[in-house]
Amino acid sequence: MAGALNAALKERRGLWFGWSGEEIDEHTGKVSTQTTDGVTTATMDLSKRDVDEYYNGYANATLWPLFHFRLDLAKYERETGKGYERVNDRFAECVASEIEPDDIIWVHDYHLIPLGERLRSRGIKNRIGFFLHIPWPATRLFVSLPHHERLARTMLDYDVIGFQTEEWLESFVHYCRNELGAEVDEDSGRITLGDRSTVARAYPIGIDWEHFSQLGETGEARQAQQRLMSSTRRRLAMIGVDRLDYSKGLPERLDGIARFYDQYPEKVRDLVFIQVAPPSREDVESYQKIRAELEQKAGQINGARSEVDLVPVRYVNRGYSHAELFGFFRASKIGLVTPLRDGMNLVAKEYVAAQDPDDPGVLILSRFAGAADQLEDAVLVNPHSPDDISDAIATALAMPLDERKARYEKLIRTVREDDVQSWTNNFLTDLGETVRN
Repeated sequence: MAGALNAALKERRGLWFGWSGEEIDEHTGKVSTQTTDGVTTATMDLSKRDVDEYYNGYANATLWPLFHFRLDLAKYERETGKGYERVNDRFAECVASEIEPDDIIWVHDYHLIPLGERLRSRGIKNRIGFFLHIPWPATRLFVSLPHHERLARTMLDYDVIGFQTEEWLESFVHYCRNELGAEVDEDSGRITLGDRSTVARAYPIGIDWEHFSQLGETGEARQAQQRLMSSTRRRLAMIGVDRLDYSKGLPERLDGIARFYDQYPEKVRDLVFIQVAPPSREDVESYQKIRAELEQKAGQINGARSEVDLVPVRYVNRGYSHAELFGFFRASKIGLVTPLRDGMNLVAKEYVAAQDPDDPGVLILSRFAGAADQLEDAVLVNPHSPDDISDAIATALAMPLDERKARYEKLIRTVREDDVQSWTNNFLTDLGETVRN
């Protein structure tokens, strides 16, 4: 996504504004800018309190679990909610002075939901769009959020709101109609509440097909492919690549793999599972717990089923470059992508893009990933069911070449045609054509 947005900004000589990722003792409001290839990057530092309350707190300990249907993990703290609003005010204050009258403004993701409303309050009349990269929860879940009406009303200050799938869009429309009393025009997607009006549509995001495909021709990708193939000792490889997060269904995935090895013990010598899980948000308690749980489950599987010359599960707690991942995907005969809930999931699309057309691997995909709406020819599973995951692995291993090719051809057509450039152009075209009521 970052590469596509950078290309769009370069084409339009745009400004990219956001948090620098750095912490300071006290907020100063200072904005640092630099321009490269026609793209200006403007960033501001946040205080430690801002990071704790806004980023680690409300954004990632309240909104993230709630929007991923994990009400049991969502923390509702008044101070973190205030911190979220305070930081969005600061973002609006800092970026407002950079906005020219003809600029189009595109706000991204749950960290910045109120930013459009904050800009409007400062007199910004430009076209402003918002895209939510994660799911929008069902109404009965969203109403558990204190002051949910206030947060949702700020969404209606955008001219266009984008969601990954029709399901997330429908959940938002349902909330607006039933909780806010908004009028909805189903044909145009326009939602009107009082003097506020916005257009809400689904824009499924894709990968940068051309760039990712070219990575397969690099020495880095080929070396990674050979490295994995030689290390498996003629066993087939099955791979999962996920940021370390409870929404990705990693403990449940390992339970499914354990069930598969229990049901097919002879397959320990035929199949090795590689889980790449780079750490993230390590200051958030729930993320510390999932890392410990994964390490325990992987250890239990290996302890019960390893031989002196092999282990059935390789758990890697680090990241790799896109070129290396291409090579790992190409070398793996099964891609296991089983999030409990995901806005889209581009790993599924990258796995398909990396396959050899003459001998493609099999994608096993959660029904609850947004990508399942487009990638219907994957082997779809319930990620909560160990038996379902086990059966899917057995199906993938037994799948004949003709069927693998037929599935791949349908999957790759979607991945190639619905790429990230199309996503960017579709959203910005709609935003540019929208007339505010």
